[in-house]
Amino acid sequence: MRVAVFSAKPYDQQFLNAANGDGNHELVFFEARLTPATAPLAAGFSAVCAFINDQLSEETVRAIAATGTQLIALRSAGFNNVDLKVAKELGLTVVRVPAYSPYAVAEHAVGLILMLNRKLYRAYNRVRDDNFALQGLLGFDLHGATVGVVGTGKIGQCFSKIMNGFGCKLLAYDPYPSQVCLDLGMEYVPLPDLLAASDVVSLHCPLMPETHHLLNADSLSGLKTGAMVINTSRGGLIDTPAMIAAIKSGQVGYLGIDVYEQEANLFFEDLSDTVIQDDDFQLLQSFPNVVITAHQAFFTREALTNIAETTISNINQCAQGEACPNQVK
Repeated sequence: MRVAVFSAKPYDQQFLNAANGDGNHELVFFEARLTPATAPLAAGFSAVCAFINDQLSEETVRAIAATGTQLIALRSAGFNNVDLKVAKELGLTVVRVPAYSPYAVAEHAVGLILMLNRKLYRAYNRVRDDNFALQGLLGFDLHGATVGVVGTGKIGQCFSKIMNGFGCKLLAYDPYPSQVCLDLGMEYVPLPDLLAASDVVSLHCPLMPETHHLLNADSLSGLKTGAMVINTSRGGLIDTPAMIAAIKSGQVGYLGIDVYEQEANLFFEDLSDTVIQDDDFQLLQSFPNVVITAHQAFFTREALTNIAETTISNINQCAQGEACPNQVK
């Protein structure tokens, strides 16, 4: 099968080519994102392989279907960037990677917590300047702190196990309680109760219409004053202007994000020689109690190997006419 791989970075080529083995499929890599404007690049390809910031809108899906594409192979768990209704109408199959390494994302979330709490980013820069003063670096013990986990799927479960190891009290919000988390002694509570009681709130839920801007002006007003918010899931879970206002007021004491609602034109690119036009992003960067990483939580050898192998396996099954368990219904 000829596959057009979009948003392809050198590491994507490395891991996908390795997973493709002897070359069962012809993989053609495009650094460009898949958008309505770049859809003509997919002409003549039976499949497109897309990542999180590719825009598989109705216009894009109709364009690639018209030139022969029959399969959309996502190398991500989320599929909120795909117009599934149009894909179904046109007979396109959509497959995804439902799990690659929940440990990678969970561990990164914990890294953000430690960095913010113990001011590791400030301490690193101070010591490099031969400034060994401790003033301004005060943190708090995670042992005994209350950590609220929003979403207890595989990543949320891994994160909860790690925080349980720190000796934290665990609260959870999820319509579908996890037995793994219940066995840790985790208490499931309504979201307002979780926000009001937690010293740290970590988001691990998918982006869907009902979770869009889950943290907004109203919900943030009920957050425990000075609490830490961590988001390694999807940027759209947070209403950015509302979060900025909450940071300014002191309602949010720390913010660590690996995702950003308007990240599509920023993340995965080197923009060091440009002036970023996103004022909200620039303002977030200016706050001393905010740490931003550029959607790298998934970025481990194990995760990239799993993503590539599952993606190629999905394509194999679809090419052979077999039922694919990772098909998005």
